[in-house]
Amino acid sequence: MVSSTSVAYPAEDLLERVRVISRFYAEGDRIAAEEVPPEDEVAAFISKQEKWILQAELFNELHRWVSDAKVTEATQAQARKRYEVVRDFLKAAERAWGDAWGHPGYMVTRPVTLKAMLRVCFDLAKADAGEPEDRVQRWAKRLAPWEELQRDFRVEGFYERFPAKGQVERVALLRRELGRRAGIEPARKNEA
Repeated sequence: MVSSTSVAYPAEDLLERVRVISRFYAEGDRIAAEEVPPEDEVAAFISKQEKWILQAELFNELHRWVSDAKVTEATQAQARKRYEVVRDFLKAAERAWGDAWGHPGYMVTRPVTLKAMLRVCFDLAKADAGEPEDRVQRWAKRLAPWEELQRDFRVEGFYERFPAKGQVERVALLRRELGRRAGIEPARKNEA
């Protein structure tokens, strides 16, 4: 027999993260060129070559963003704004990377680079809180120098070009390099 206990509700910032992730399912927006897959597989489609942002990876990066921002009230409006920021950033990044985006010969849409790019996204959202209407165009222009990095992001030799002790260190290294190339300063802790 199950005893009756009180139900614990998630913290408000956790609730907001869940709401942002759910937007990738509910909105039906296409991050690249295909439709959003079922919930149990992934959060958002990244390329025609079936490269996906894993739901856990996206959730973890949103967790960092929301936690750093010290959000105290999770609302549908806040979740929608954060979803739109990520969606628009990924569209701008796709434009900036050109043919390397989703290409199996490049590390651009692999988890290590996606995590770094999402961190740059959160830095950029802090630095450029302008009107959302032209955000994709504005941000694509800002990220345009990434196209020059295509050669460095080839699969062959990638780990030698970006040496690190592990994924955590490599993500930080890539975040710094991508941010530097785009002229985006990392947001300080609790300023995201």
